[in-house]
Formats: sequence, structure tokens, C-alpha cells
Amino acid sequence: MSTEPAFVIVTGMSGAGRSTAAKALEDLGWFVIDNLPPGLLFAMAEEAGKVKLAADKVAAVVDVRSLAFTTDLNAAIEELEGRGVRVRVVFLEASDEELVRRFENVRRPHPLQGEGRLVDGITRERGILREVRANADLVIDTSAHNVHELRHKIVAFFGGDDRPGLRVNVVSFGFKYGLPVDADLVVDCRFLPNPHWVPDLRPMNGLDIPVRDYVLGQPGAKEFLDAYEEVLQVVAAGYAREGKSYATLAVGCTGGKHRSVAMAEQVAARLRDRGMEVQVSHRDVGRE
Repeated sequence: MSTEPAFVIVTGMSGAGRSTAAKALEDLGWFVIDNLPPGLLFAMAEEAGKVKLAADKVAAVVDVRSLAFTTDLNAAIEELEGRGVRVRVVFLEASDEELVRRFENVRRPHPLQGEGRLVDGITRERGILREVRANADLVIDTSAHNVHELRHKIVAFFGGDDRPGLRVNVVSFGFKYGLPVDADLVVDCRFLPNPHWVPDLRPMNGLDIPVRDYVLGQPGAKEFLDAYEEVLQVVAAGYAREGKSYATLAVGCTGGKHRSVAMAEQVAARLRDRGMEVQVSHRDVGRE
């Protein structure tokens, strides 16, 4: 049986990219309806089934402007699943700072700020959406993504029906810049010597062969990769049993330039060798 969801709900923070995600799905041939109240989700799925859309690709964009949002959405999802409709929730996230910047650039108020400040609306929305985010099948942090990068990520997750098994995004990052908020699993490569302290390697990054060879040649590097690969097989099997089709694995070091980049590439290569669909990104390369 295909693990591709028959019904996708796209939701998340205002300004985090819901419209971009919806357009990307439409370009992939999905039937998408925007700003649908949660109470109408089942009616939409029912109508889609009558015209044989439910067996294909159907998505709805739901935002916080619907009154009693979390109650309505959770109840609607339960109704859909109770009637045999496979549902997957995609939650789009972004940092407060990035959301403020985006709203200021378009000179629009936040839908929940009322007479208060922009940050007041963002804080209120986070509170309302907390439970939805916690239960989402896929969380995408768009803080560092432009519209083209977000579209690429949506295509990577939803672009094919015949991709095998779990779809994985491996992201390298620097701890000094904060954890990726959309990570399902986080590992720390700071137990390895830092190429930053090798003058010839300092200007390079983990994609450069001398840095890669230096990192992989350190005691413990291969043993870590072997052990983590085995752990991921157990996790992937559990995700499959729970119906989770997408996962983000974060690999960190101090600055996200050397060790985490090289190790993330190795993790991705090993997962591909096991037949998984893998996308790699390096969040903090070039940031220093």
C-alpha cells in the first residue's frame, strides 16, 4: 500500500510560507483549496471522493483566523481519520524575528495583533497553534528559506508517488546559532577535533575534500557513523509503523562549517545506500 497521504492539511504561522507551499503543491498536480475553515474539511474530502480526487492528491490550507481553531481542526482531523481518510499535517514555522521582518517588508498587520504590536499577534498565534504544531507530521522551519528553497523542499517531500520508505532531510548546523526548530533527531559532532584550529583547513568547509578527509580520519568518526546508521534503521522502522513519512535529522558542531557538514554528508550517503530518499542542506555554511 502506498504511504503517500491522500489528504494533506497545510497550516502554521502567518507569514511562514503557507501560500508558497500551496502553490508548490498545485504545480505538482495537487487539488488545493486555500483558507478552508476546519469544519469544512470533511465536506471537502467527501466531495473530492465523489469526483475521484481523494485517491489522488488533495490538500487544504487552514489558518488561525478560523475561530476556535485548534478545537475545530483537531475535531476535523479525528472525523476524517475515523472515516478512513489518511491525513497528514504540514506545519510551517519561522522565528519571531523573521516573521516580524516579513510582515514589515509587506507593510501588513498580523491577523491577530488587533490594536497591539506585531509581536503581540505572533505570540498569540504561537499559543493557539502550540498543540497543532506538536501533533504535526511534518514541521518545516522557513526562517532561513526563500520562496524558491521552500518550494524545493515541498517538491522533495511530495513530488513523487513511487519513492521508497522514509523521506529524510539531513541538515547540518552550528550550535552557536541555535538548534533547528524542525529537527526530529539531533546529534552532536563536537567530540571530534575542530578543523577551525588547523590553519590550512580554516577557510574551507566540510564539503571540501581536505576537511572531509580530516574529519573522517579522526578516532571515533567511523564508529559514530556506524552506530548512528544502526540507530536510524530502528527509528525509521518505528516511524514507518507510526505512519510517519518524513523526518529531519540535524547534525551539529560549533559553527556549522566543518565537522557537521562533513558528517551530515556521510549520514545522507549511508541512508541513500539503504534506499531512502534523502535531501541535504547546510544551514550555517557561509554564516561566519
